[in-house]
Amino acid sequence: MRQRLLLILLVTCLTNCRCGSNKGDDGGGTPPPNPPAGNAEVAAWITTGDQQSLLQKQTAVLSFGTLANAFVNIDVDSSQQYQTIDGFGFTLTGGSAYVINRMGAPEKNALLRELFGNEENSIGISYLRLSIGASDLSPSVFSYNDLPAGQTDPNLDQFNLGPDKTDVIPLLKAILAINPAIKFLGSPWSPPVWMKDKNSTIGGNLKPEYYAVYAQYLVKYIQAMKAEGITIDAITPQNEPLHDGNNPSLHMTAEQQATFIKSHLGPAFKAANINTKIIVYDHNCDRPDYPLAILNDAAAKAFVDGSAFHLYAGDIVALGQVHNAHPDKNVYFTEQYTASNGSFDGDLKWHMKNVIIGATRNWSRIALEWNLANDASFGPHTPGGCTTCKGALTIGAAATRNVAYYIIGHASKFVPAGSVRISSNPAGNLLNVAFVTPAGKKVLIISNDGNAPETFNIRYKGKWATHSLGAGSAGTYVW
Repeated sequence: MRQRLLLILLVTCLTNCRCGSNKGDDGGGTPPPNPPAGNAEVAAWITTGDQQSLLQKQTAVLSFGTLANAFVNIDVDSSQQYQTIDGFGFTLTGGSAYVINRMGAPEKNALLRELFGNEENSIGISYLRLSIGASDLSPSVFSYNDLPAGQTDPNLDQFNLGPDKTDVIPLLKAILAINPAIKFLGSPWSPPVWMKDKNSTIGGNLKPEYYAVYAQYLVKYIQAMKAEGITIDAITPQNEPLHDGNNPSLHMTAEQQATFIKSHLGPAFKAANINTKIIVYDHNCDRPDYPLAILNDAAAKAFVDGSAFHLYAGDIVALGQVHNAHPDKNVYFTEQYTASNGSFDGDLKWHMKNVIIGATRNWSRIALEWNLANDASFGPHTPGGCTTCKGALTIGAAATRNVAYYIIGHASKFVPAGSVRISSNPAGNLLNVAFVTPAGKKVLIISNDGNAPETFNIRYKGKWATHSLGAGSAGTYVW
């Protein structure tokens, strides 16, 4: 009788228990026990360092429940809110526009919808940085007021958008047709050579007698783009002002930038009724003293919206340091590149940790990777420009998606503009950041920064969902 009862219990268990392997659905970790059904389900998208899963939606159902376990908890609290998010994306360089515009029309249109649309297969890029004139990843060096040697144009009578009318502006119009709400940040690499104290597109300083003229140059840029139907939401006065060896480039000290803003650029914007934000610095995290020097100047600060950062030197916590010193001003993360000699797994792990999670946990309203697209030879670029910058896309006969595509996609696809960062706790190697979207969805982005799989609970309002994430993997969880 006892044996018969045990047999009945065994059959009942096998019939009612959910059996089978979750292999391939947990990012490479050991599958956790299935939690009891709860009142909400969590959708998960995973990218693994070995590329076996690339921003892939998982088929396993994750439900919130209350079955106790010994796994680490990541607590998400939507009642604690921080900065509003403006978007995630890339720099659309002149070279990016050049290679994308040379795709076949059907392939190009499909790619643009994938990048900027809101369809199931889209990644929903919501923010783009543009170069004002050429960057080093443009096919040629130019400004909007190039003149023969020895000539000047203080009234800017010969100002024109030049080469941008060929590739950049038509592509921006196509993007706006897909996403009219996308935001654009403009950054100059160099003013026209005749405004500089060095007769070169490389390095040199802006001559003090041309500060007012250069301010009008930036006014004209914003107005000319507006006439094309393109609103510039923000500008930085200079890309990487302490790196004057690039082509093009300009050296600009913090004191020079403060003077330019408070005495020229800010008043020029005000006089022209321009609402475009002025964001200072736009360089590495090792020199927070640069933006702080400008923000500590009350006259300059009055015109400044915030500070922008890159991370080729320093630590991402510099954003938080500047925010804490001036909490009434915003911070922005505007550039980080992936290199041609980098590895997919190494770049995924580092950029998720620093750019997506680190920047936003340190108050950044945006997170941008560097170049959107280039060709198989990492071009086009200017003479002396970056030869190792690897785009998110490699454009040839078709588009190849590289690691930066997935880095940004883990945020841009799920965290639209207007989302707000909410509280979540780091849990050992499980680095993370959480948001609530305008539609009320909660989004948790996790990177396993360790060398072994980790199983964990996503705990929200007294219930939790359990999942595993492989070493070096990235996961985005939405409920």
